[in-house]
Amino acid sequence: MMTKRENLLETIRGGNPERFVNQYEYLSLIPDPAMLAAFGNISKGHDGINGWGVTIRFPEYVPGPFPDTSEKLKVIKDIANWKSYVEAPPVHFPEEAWKPFTMMAEKVDRKDQYVASMAAPGIFEKLHYLMGMEDAMIAFYEEPEAMHELIDFLADYEISAAKEVVSHLHPDALFHHDDWGSQKSSFLSPEMFGEFIAPAYKKIYGFWKANGVELIVHHSDSYAANLVPYMIDCGIDIWQGVMSTNNVPELIQRYGQQISFHGGIDNGKVDRTDWSEETIRKEVETMCHDCGRHFFIPGTTMGGPESTYPGVYETVSKVINEVSKEMF
Repeated sequence: MMTKRENLLETIRGGNPERFVNQYEYLSLIPDPAMLAAFGNISKGHDGINGWGVTIRFPEYVPGPFPDTSEKLKVIKDIANWKSYVEAPPVHFPEEAWKPFTMMAEKVDRKDQYVASMAAPGIFEKLHYLMGMEDAMIAFYEEPEAMHELIDFLADYEISAAKEVVSHLHPDALFHHDDWGSQKSSFLSPEMFGEFIAPAYKKIYGFWKANGVELIVHHSDSYAANLVPYMIDCGIDIWQGVMSTNNVPELIQRYGQQISFHGGIDNGKVDRTDWSEETIRKEVETMCHDCGRHFFIPGTTMGGPESTYPGVYETVSKVINEVSKEMF
């Protein structure tokens, strides 16, 4: 029987997998002090301020924490003078702070799973966390030079943090968050994405891959089908969070030899107060049969092995196993 890691590789290489890769089973997600300092580590039901000075709110029964960028709480008041407002979180920590995470990494059977470092929020998200979505979108048009400078600063920060992670955890995978669209469209046009965002990721993901990371998994639970060529060019191996609105079977047919797709089971359809195994089964069966056995990992679009409502993630995994036995 193949290990989870072996089965994953057969799936994304178009080989002979024994079963569907079941959601996040191939990744052992390991946090680290730098990521937690930046992200804020704010638990559900609470508010707080993250390492960038952004006010974060995480109500009950929402998919994840989100910034409060109301006018008085915006970190960047004037993008042209962003250096006056932005201070990067620390990346250097004493060895004692790393110890719990290095121990987590050491316990992972790397023949079975990837040791996956985590990075969140991503470059685009950092921009709208710091100044609000409206100001960020306007700044791409009105202050492109300042936006390029800020993006370069954020990318350099990510690489400085990555250096510390690589030296302590020695990951062989990266799980990186950055939502790039709504359910129906990308936030930026492909041309603007290619000018502003893609170069930063080519630099960031290039660093990780040059330092022992074999697998780049990028989370964007959104529409971003029009950005897939940039994903491939940036070095992304798996797009996690791909929503059904992207026409996943078509993406697999067009790009499957270059990138794989993890998701397809929209949380908006199955992760609800009125969720049922019947609804989940319908969605899982549809996606698995439509997408096939190669270049596709069935799973919810959630940015982690969890669900908003208790029991949903586990039920999706159960049904995937059952459908897998029927199809393999």
